Amino acid sequence: MGVGLHSGQRVELTLRPAPPDTGVVFRRTDLAQAVDIPVSATAVTDTRMASTISAHNAKVHTVEHLMSACAGLGIDNLYVDITAEEVPILDGSSASFVFLLQSAGIALQQAPKRFIRVVKPVLVEQGEGDNIKWARLSPHHGYKLSFEIDFHHPAVDSTGQCVAFDTETDSYVKDIARARTFGFTKDVEHMRANGLALGGGLDNAIVMDDYKVLNSEGLRYDDEFVKHKILDAMGDLYLLGRPLLAAYSAFRSGHALNNLLLRQLLSQPDAYELVSFDDERQAPKGLAQLAPAW
Repeated sequence: MGVGLHSGQRVELTLRPAPPDTGVVFRRTDLAQAVDIPVSATAVTDTRMASTISAHNAKVHTVEHLMSACAGLGIDNLYVDITAEEVPILDGSSASFVFLLQSAGIALQQAPKRFIRVVKPVLVEQGEGDNIKWARLSPHHGYKLSFEIDFHHPAVDSTGQCVAFDTETDSYVKDIARARTFGFTKDVEHMRANGLALGGGLDNAIVMDDYKVLNSEGLRYDDEFVKHKILDAMGDLYLLGRPLLAAYSAFRSGHALNNLLLRQLLSQPDAYELVSFDDERQAPKGLAQLAPAW
């Protein structure tokens, strides 16, 4: 139970196990006829401020934090029953979803885990000069992400601007999951005028004025801003529908560019392959088992 960050609507979320090869499927149970929205890169229909997926005229907004938790915990198959059109923001990170999923228990299924392995680099970029932003997937036997931010804001600039996360050596639960979404007071009025951020506040986001962080408790990590961008990227990329074997790197990327990167990958059949490992020892360390072991 919680509220949507942008809609401000109260919403109930129920997570249920799904059979092998189901993927993650959101189900709008509040509609007269329940509608299933299977996760896929092409199901993403809006990337303004969050990732929105749609099917049959039904949609679910702000799926990236829950998807990030699924990616971080290695969950392939899941039904997500939801009673409104936005996933609850909870504390603005994925930590609550991680806690709920771990508390419910995560089971190994009797089917091989299927990965999408990137076999040649794929790059998308927008803008030029000081406005350039880009995201790239490169071949890698494992899954690692690196991200650099550039906000030109004193509170953000005083923290870490780059972070790298590798599933082989790092812990999603400890290193990434608690990083909260963030915003600026100067943007909030504009967003609310456009019907966004209606459920946002200091209890579910890092909020900054022109100079400083307004949250009395400060930051959870020295580099919480860029770690949240990694958290978002993991959720956005997991909308592919299968775990990646790749190295992701990005500069000032966001939901739109992350989805464009997935679509670019899928448009090049020679850039990826579907793989599974009969022998667990052949799988990349950290991805062969469920992520609580990370």
